[in-house]
Amino acid sequence: MQFIQYTDVKAFDTDVSPTMLHHEAQNIIPLGNIKIGAKGEDKTTWRDPANWFMATISNHDGLLLTAIMTPPHNLTLYATNNQNNPETIICLINEMAQRDITIPGVMAEKSLVEMFVPLYTTRHNLSSKIKTSQRIYELTEVNPAVPKAGIRLAVERDMAFLPYWHSGFMAECFETPFTVGEDGDEYRYHINSNRLYIMEDNGAPVTMAKIGRELVNVCAIGLVYTPPYFRGKGYATACVAAVSQMGLNRGFKNCVLYTDLANPTSNSIYQKIGYKPICDSLEVVFE
Repeated sequence: MQFIQYTDVKAFDTDVSPTMLHHEAQNIIPLGNIKIGAKGEDKTTWRDPANWFMATISNHDGLLLTAIMTPPHNLTLYATNNQNNPETIICLINEMAQRDITIPGVMAEKSLVEMFVPLYTTRHNLSSKIKTSQRIYELTEVNPAVPKAGIRLAVERDMAFLPYWHSGFMAECFETPFTVGEDGDEYRYHINSNRLYIMEDNGAPVTMAKIGRELVNVCAIGLVYTPPYFRGKGYATACVAAVSQMGLNRGFKNCVLYTDLANPTSNSIYQKIGYKPICDSLEVVFE
């Protein structure tokens, strides 16, 4: 087997994207990250590829395993055509160890993570725990029976509440501390993307959702958040339906989103809109 570590994100893009696009919806996070890095226009926080770990494992038949880590985030893996092979994983683990590359955790299709974790923890004498059990959903058509809300792009005046909503989203989805920093750049990043949408009810903002990573055929729907005191009124359902329809209207064949399996409400909402599960994803952290 051949291990290649990349320092040039464009070369990495050229070598791995055609294969990963065979499961475009499943790989929307790593493919979206690679696209951001290759474009090179935004190098804030984790987005600078100079700090990334990028690698492949191949043999005479071609690419077998793709690995990318955008610190401080976890390693993301994709086994070509979801054909998991322990020998390939062991090769990657050994090569990373030789290069003194450590990882805080791993995220990938569930069965691949379940194969990777015991091999990695045994090699490094670590313990592990599941951070999130996720399900990846894909939508090709919005359920016409679901009412779609009027939505608008987020603008500068939304900075009056957006930092608090963003912090609430991060705290609930990623268990980060609820903190609102004085530097507004992270929040304005979403406004300046011109892909974050706000839903209002009688002039009051009640829900947000964003069209995130945009690939060849699919776009991601994310940053879905409704403040607790506005929940239970159908706002998230209407907002996500409207934003998803907007994604389809832009020419994407599919919209993709991740859900936390521990949250039955969001899973029910998205299926009502027309999202269908395509695979489960697991995120595990090491201790």
